[in-house]
Amino acid sequence: MKTQDAYNNWAVTYDTTVNKTRDLEAKAIRQVLENYTFNSILEIGCGTGKNTTWLADKSNHLTAIDFSEEMLQIARQKVTSENVHFEQADITKTWLFSKADLVTCSLVLEHIQNIKFIFQQAAVILNGNGKFYLCELHPYKQLSGSRARFEKEGNLLELEYFIHHISDYLEAAKQHGFTCADLQEWFDDNDKTQPPRLISFLFHRK
Repeated sequence: MKTQDAYNNWAVTYDTTVNKTRDLEAKAIRQVLENYTFNSILEIGCGTGKNTTWLADKSNHLTAIDFSEEMLQIARQKVTSENVHFEQADITKTWLFSKADLVTCSLVLEHIQNIKFIFQQAAVILNGNGKFYLCELHPYKQLSGSRARFEKEGNLLELEYFIHHISDYLEAAKQHGFTCADLQEWFDDNDKTQPPRLISFLFHRK
């Protein structure tokens, strides 16, 4: 199912159904960025706003974007911070956003084929010494058959996805002037006898 259509359909139940990937990513971003504050943040894939209020408290200006207008409608209802601006956008097209000190991208790139373009655009948007946080479904988890999916009216709907290996992220970062300051793997219940569910990166712009 095409990504935009899928998230428009998923929006109404996204916050209320069990979703280990969603909940673990919320934990990851809070741990990785705990000790940082920023003047301006660009949040890619804000969805229904699971991280938006938290990010708004860490910045003076936050632009929160998503491909799904239905997701954004819910986020706008939940997030009341005056320093947040919501915007519907397709990140596979040239970014026209304001400059930022941090770009966050949560559970988005599994739906993007050309991640090098995303790194290239992030490099343009970021101010000097800016940071780029990524957290995605771990390729090990994808290779075992896990991917974004949800139920609607008794039907299981799977989203369009692409597998990106750890080396793909690191190579894209290197090509566009980023260094990796932090890389972590995230496990369900911190059980390291099982494949990790997520992988997160924190890149610094050179």
